[in-house]
Amino acid sequence: MGFTIGGSRGTKEYRAGSRRRGRMSECTAVAEYTGLWGWDVVPGARAAAGVCSCGDAQCSAPGAHPLVFGAGVPAGATLDEVTEAWGEFPGAALLLPAGRSFDVIEVAEEAGRRALVRLERMGLPLGPVAATPDGRAQFFVAPGAAAGLPQLLYRMGWDDARLDLRALGSGAYVTAPPSDHGGLGPMRWLRPPALDSAGGPPQARLLLGTLAYIAHRLQL
Repeated sequence: MGFTIGGSRGTKEYRAGSRRRGRMSECTAVAEYTGLWGWDVVPGARAAAGVCSCGDAQCSAPGAHPLVFGAGVPAGATLDEVTEAWGEFPGAALLLPAGRSFDVIEVAEEAGRRALVRLERMGLPLGPVAATPDGRAQFFVAPGAAAGLPQLLYRMGWDDARLDLRALGSGAYVTAPPSDHGGLGPMRWLRPPALDSAGGPPQARLLLGTLAYIAHRLQL
């Protein structure tokens, strides 16, 4: 049994305050992505117990797609601009559209962690790296990687190998930390954005050989 101390008025005030704090936290996160890192942000659906907030009982990607009625917040938007725009979508997930400022190469998280250590030791340029709650690592690379992936794999001799590796480009969306992804839990950074890499992530060819090698070894 639950009960409330202080009466209904105090409860309403407390809940309203909690919502305001939650909304400002969301707006601050969006403003960081748009203003500091120079990325567009799109409001996305949420999911709970496999049910998507979009209202479609047959949704093919619960809690992992943009809201069809939600306009994106463009790169460069200020906190005031974000607060005004995001106020229409309280509680929405933060989605980053791939294919504009970056593409993503995705591998299993264990492979991603091992590759990240090796790439850092090699002194290769790196962009942000995110981890999903279902065990994937997402390496942010320069736009165009998704379209060029088959040719890159061919040139490196990995085109006929069985690899747990894929690229996300134009038309795909990445859930941004700390938003929940598909009702499975929050996204997190393995390597957070930095001023020297967020706006100019590395070319995929610099990372792909290491990612493919480690992904392949872990599947043997």
